[in-house]
Amino acid sequence: MRRNKNTSLDTSVTNFILLGLSHPPNLRTLLFLVFSIIYILTQLGNLLILLTVWADSKLHARPMYILLGALSFLDMWLSSVIVPRLILNFTPASKAIPFAGCVAQLYFFHFLGSTQCFLYTLMAYDRYLAICQPLRYPLLMNGRLCTILVSGTWVAGSIHGSIQATLTFRLPYCGPNQVDYFFCDIPAVLRLACADTTVNELVTFVDIGVVAASCFMLILLSYANIVHAILKIRTADGRRRAFSTCGSHLTVVTVYYVPCIFIYLRAGSKSPLDGAVAVFYTVVTPLLNPLIYTLRNQEVKSALKRITAGRGTVNENK
Repeated sequence: MRRNKNTSLDTSVTNFILLGLSHPPNLRTLLFLVFSIIYILTQLGNLLILLTVWADSKLHARPMYILLGALSFLDMWLSSVIVPRLILNFTPASKAIPFAGCVAQLYFFHFLGSTQCFLYTLMAYDRYLAICQPLRYPLLMNGRLCTILVSGTWVAGSIHGSIQATLTFRLPYCGPNQVDYFFCDIPAVLRLACADTTVNELVTFVDIGVVAASCFMLILLSYANIVHAILKIRTADGRRRAFSTCGSHLTVVTVYYVPCIFIYLRAGSKSPLDGAVAVFYTVVTPLLNPLIYTLRNQEVKSALKRITAGRGTVNENK
């Protein structure tokens, strides 16, 4: 939306009203329960993965599982930034969010989302080294280097989130203040700006597009090399095991990137599907990640069994 209005401080909005998801009034209680259960399961599932990686000595020293633990930690925070506010929309509580709260929500959403994007790329690179460079893998990717790289994704994500929040809220907002969305995100907030948003829309498209496209291309490149290496394996069982180590990551990447592309790379879109798609990758994907990695990863399942049976790290060292 493009506007050109003169505004002053006394007409600037001090809060925003999140209109939330459109829903029949008679489903309000049901939706409240559904999203509450999803949030609780998301936190418990990711916490379980995080504790399993930390508690099992066979996992927490391996780069693949350091990355998996970092992903679970991100999912817990990303879900907490979005879902509690969404749940409030199904209660009589006020839908208002302070201006500063809206800024914080937009910043943390893009900070955590872009960090997750970088982390998926690191996970693909880790699988590439493990399968295509198995003899050099311990040298090229060790626990210390992996921790440094994960820290780098957090720094890069923080910079990205700061850029997006600064660009969005440098514009004047003088009313209306109703955000037609269930959280403060760039496209929905920009529609309320009392200024020309052309530059913002262009920067958002280019910035998010470059970050997402670059990470996605690196992931595709990694997996192209992985597939090429797997096809050289002579035994069917060997190929099956190699593909199984990558299947979880490919599934997670797919359910993350497809919705993001739908939302952010269609400049000026006001599709009614945007809200449903956004719910999928902000609410459902953090729930699916621990399920995908637990159900498809034999080592995680084995570690869970060892811990449940009381044969975790502590007992093994006695």
